[in-house]
Amino acid sequence: MKKKSFKNALSFLFVIVLSVSLMFGCNKQKTKEKQTIQVYLWTTSLYEKYAPYIQSQLPDVNIEFVVGNNDLDFYTFLDKNGGLPDIITNCRFSLHDASPLKDHLLDLSTTNVAGAVYNSYLNNFMNQDGSVNWLPVCADAHGFVVNEDLFEQYNIPLPTDYDSFVNACKKFEEAGVRGFVADYMYDYTCMETLQGLSADELSSSAGRKWRTVYSDPENTDKAGLDETVWPGAFERLEQFIQDTKLSKDDLALNYDAVMDMFQNGKVAMYFGSSAGVKVYQEQGINTTFLPFFEENGEGWLMTTPYFQVALNKDLEKDEDRRSAAMKVLNTMLSADAQNIIVDGQDTLSYSQDVPLVLTDYLKDVKNVVEENHMYIRIASNDFFSISKDVVSKMIAGEYGAQEAYEDFNTQLKQEDTNEEENIVLSPAKSYSSTFACDGGNETYSVMANTLRNCYQSNVLIAIVNSFTDNVLQAEYTEKMARYMIMPNDLAAYHKQVNGIELTEIVKCFVEGIEGGFVPFNQGSLPVFSGISVEVKEENGCYTLAKIMKDGKSINDNDTFTLTCLATEKNMAPLLNDYMFTTDENGVRQTWLDYVSSGNGNLVEPEKYITVRNEK
Repeated sequence: MKKKSFKNALSFLFVIVLSVSLMFGCNKQKTKEKQTIQVYLWTTSLYEKYAPYIQSQLPDVNIEFVVGNNDLDFYTFLDKNGGLPDIITNCRFSLHDASPLKDHLLDLSTTNVAGAVYNSYLNNFMNQDGSVNWLPVCADAHGFVVNEDLFEQYNIPLPTDYDSFVNACKKFEEAGVRGFVADYMYDYTCMETLQGLSADELSSSAGRKWRTVYSDPENTDKAGLDETVWPGAFERLEQFIQDTKLSKDDLALNYDAVMDMFQNGKVAMYFGSSAGVKVYQEQGINTTFLPFFEENGEGWLMTTPYFQVALNKDLEKDEDRRSAAMKVLNTMLSADAQNIIVDGQDTLSYSQDVPLVLTDYLKDVKNVVEENHMYIRIASNDFFSISKDVVSKMIAGEYGAQEAYEDFNTQLKQEDTNEEENIVLSPAKSYSSTFACDGGNETYSVMANTLRNCYQSNVLIAIVNSFTDNVLQAEYTEKMARYMIMPNDLAAYHKQVNGIELTEIVKCFVEGIEGGFVPFNQGSLPVFSGISVEVKEENGCYTLAKIMKDGKSINDNDTFTLTCLATEKNMAPLLNDYMFTTDENGVRQTWLDYVSSGNGNLVEPEKYITVRNEK
């Protein structure tokens, strides 16, 4: 009996030990589960090199990259309907337009990444209460692209200040060459010329004070222009228009027209990006880059951050997710990541943690950069539209400085009279936007299934960044319905295929193809409708294992009407081997027309993919 009791006690102890071990083992396994962080990128170009790099540096974090929209109204819509992502990037940005999101974004003011940003730039992103929700990534520099060969040909010295700039324009005019011109057809050129000529004043204490008031989300009244900085800005622009002989005819010039003039030696200087220097030097034109010359003799560059980045405040509810998101943010703002963004151009960062890397392309503005004279433009929607209107009238000779100031100020203070857009789509429920190994992404499946109906195809394949991941239980206006499709010229390619061809095409989308897109994590795998696929994952690489349609394997002789959604760049390698037809309308317009027709009901999601890990 004693022996039996001892054995029973031993068995009982073994069960307890085993249970505790399993319990701790499960907990240990649970702590090893990857956190999923969703990052919205403002353009598909960041999806090609930048996103894979960020993921490669953080193997312990599952990052779902989505190509969103370069419009803060889009994120305000997501926020109101419970769909704000963890991390947001936006290029066409102003603190003024971002104010509705302020209370829903993380305060980054005490983080190391914010501390690394030079104060002169961080001030442009600081709220009146001292909080900071947005941080700028490296600068895209705008100034004057200069044909040095023309200056040498006509024995004209390169400008070093405003007076010598004006003198150069006069000398070229005498020689029958335009000294300066720009593409004033566009709102951003009008806006940046106005601000660039007064960058030093707009960066002064008075300028920063006005900018803070203008951007303050607590202001109930719309702020107009001040009477300290802005009257002088319009006076300098008026003088610039006279000195460069700009006229009404120049308002018809687009980018291509200006580039043609520059390439053919018909203009010595134009307003543009520093990237133009490299382009023209590679064409054999001796080119340099010069800053805006200010009234006080200083040089300033007009800069646009490649994007601004912010984090969802809901991350504070889960410390593990907040920690993972901060890892992602730190990597996104790292020196190596910023170098990938600029991709061969000069890296002009707003952060002290990123070494200054200047090539000979920017040799003539090195001192400007080292002095931190990189003005970040005021780029609210109001400033874009009003600048186009008012600056165009100044160039056309309709306004002098005073009239321009008064009209700009009046328009800026006008209350919005937004007419309500028609509601074209009202989903009955929201769908999960998280990728699952045993099914895929519900939201993407809804979009793909609905578009397959729209195109009347048997099978639809879409690159994953085709959709902006936002099928929510909300009322979609035409604008927001359009924004459900990625913003960078997504096209539909159609073809009748057999089973062999379909297998080869699916394989290219799943495994990647040279010259096209290569999936770099599970969330970047393609979306399917009309078929389901099984994929093997091994060491970060994906292999197609099986294709099923209606629960059965496809046969070589089966025929299908196939639609592929992709950008021209992603689709290019396949076009070499297969003859596809394309629509005149892009996918965005087709989608909007379909859901606006009243017949475009959303189709429920299906399990379209299974991923097996072969570790």
